[in-house]
Amino acid sequence: MTPDRPREAGDGVTAVAEDYLKTIWSAQEWDDAPVTTTALAARLGLAASTVSEQVKRLVDAGLVVPAPYRPVELTDAGRARALRVVRRHRLLETYLVEHLGYGWDQVHEEAEVLEHVVSELFLERIDGLLGRPLRDPHGDPIPAADGTYERPAAVLLADCPHGARARVARISDTDPEVLRWLAERGVVLDAELVVVAGGEDPAADVVVERPGGERLRLPGAAAAALRVVSTASGAPA
Repeated sequence: MTPDRPREAGDGVTAVAEDYLKTIWSAQEWDDAPVTTTALAARLGLAASTVSEQVKRLVDAGLVVPAPYRPVELTDAGRARALRVVRRHRLLETYLVEHLGYGWDQVHEEAEVLEHVVSELFLERIDGLLGRPLRDPHGDPIPAADGTYERPAAVLLADCPHGARARVARISDTDPEVLRWLAERGVVLDAELVVVAGGEDPAADVVVERPGGERLRLPGAAAAALRVVSTASGAPA
């Protein structure tokens, strides 16, 4: 019997290529700004020349739109492949947190490695074990097996007006230290917050009030990591 094979082995798409596709897609998940080669290089921590060469390979593979001197854009095939990688990554993060005792600040790097080697059968078993979750531990939506993806109508906390009442819908996993800082203060998914002060400058502190009247000053980096959905406006109850 032939063992279940990891990934779509033999289709010519390497783990490096998958990382690029995921990064290109992720760059526009919460921000619709065009993805330039320079911006992509900054996200990947690589030289722009290295990124340009890899993007050319993705164009040749039919995964990126051939448009020199324009923002990098995925083809339909490239987007489908990116979403499969994103699905693997987020299901693995959820599994690591819920069943293996990882902290939500520890799972990203682990999932980065595992997402390229797990088989589709293994992933399906994890999905079933988890009860078909719709989001990962950081609030990022998990694409469905058929590629369906829906982004919540969440905005940056810093963009909320004073007095806005909101629920935390997504917390960026870019900086583990920020994740730990927020967790220690109870600012986790679905936490209810009311914006009391700040928000005029994306880098400025934001003061929020939690149920019961407790106030918390969020440093700019922590506030920038939070996306929320509005629940109401006005003074806290």
